[in-house]
Amino acid sequence: MSFPLEQVARALSARLEGDPSLTIAGASEPALCGPDDLALAMDPKYADGIPRGKAKVALLWEGADWQAMGLEAALFVNRPRLAMAHLSKLFDRGPEIVDGVHPSCVIDPTAEIGLGARIGPLTVIGARAKIGPRARIVGQATIAEDARIGADALIHSGVRIGARVVIGDRFIAQPGAVIGGDSFAFVTPEKSSVEKVRETLGEGDHVAEGEQHWTRIHTLGSVEIGDDVEVGSNATIDRGTIRATKVGRGTKIDNLVQIGHNVVVGEDCMLCSMVGVAGSTRIGNRVVLAGQVGVNDNIFIGDDVVAGGAAKIFTNVPAGRVILGYPAVKMTTHVETYKALRRLPKLIADVAALKKAVSNPGRND
Repeated sequence: MSFPLEQVARALSARLEGDPSLTIAGASEPALCGPDDLALAMDPKYADGIPRGKAKVALLWEGADWQAMGLEAALFVNRPRLAMAHLSKLFDRGPEIVDGVHPSCVIDPTAEIGLGARIGPLTVIGARAKIGPRARIVGQATIAEDARIGADALIHSGVRIGARVVIGDRFIAQPGAVIGGDSFAFVTPEKSSVEKVRETLGEGDHVAEGEQHWTRIHTLGSVEIGDDVEVGSNATIDRGTIRATKVGRGTKIDNLVQIGHNVVVGEDCMLCSMVGVAGSTRIGNRVVLAGQVGVNDNIFIGDDVVAGGAAKIFTNVPAGRVILGYPAVKMTTHVETYKALRRLPKLIADVAALKKAVSNPGRND
């Protein structure tokens, strides 16, 4: 698979200088490039790799002297990472799935398969499920009864989509994602240890006495997902207890993310790897939760919040705030607190010296 350089330039919205008749068959780091590869050198620090490779064309930073680098052509873009997104889309072959439905699939006769859908081996599709046109299911996926999946979906191997889940167009699920599993909701006949801790904040040695038996609260809701959502490998989105768990349009969910029951996630959010969101929390639009962020249940996170890695969010967060730490606070406050913590040993030594001087006023050390 190769493309004329002019086509690559159009796909990247790039300015082309040099020979437009060259063809590009791939992209690589400058030092590892073959003669048909596009060298990715969008920053001057990568320039020294170009003469070590064999590239004829490079994606460069504005102002770079491509002719002095011995290149035959160059592409220039205003936003390199956006250009990378367009470039990767151009060269992404996607999974190989034969046309039609593989004979090993088990598809209920009441299920509806959209025009042009391709369904790989050992996939199971339940009663009354609806698969949109041009959907691609790699194989060994399970789509339960009454689930609805929109047009142009890409569902990788081992994905599990539960009953009554509703998913929009252009959905992508990476291997092992589970959407629509039961919620984790249990109750005890008497007040549980957790309830008592919430009331007492842990005061006292014994928060619960005697036996404690958990009774399941069955899951009656489902999951609703908007258009252009992506879910990473082994991520899980639980069904709502009564109402649906919701994920808004354009949101991207990384590997190993857990979204609890009744959670509402807004549009264009980004939830990075190992984020955990407890039940009934509401997350606004364009929120970014970096890796390993933990979110308490029954709280609200406003629009445009950014939470740094490993932040633990226990209370409501107003819109637009940048937070970090355990517990999560404004990032500026966290940085000041951390600086103060690093100064504690010296402060303790100074206090000890002052105490010594006060307790021995007659000495002049």
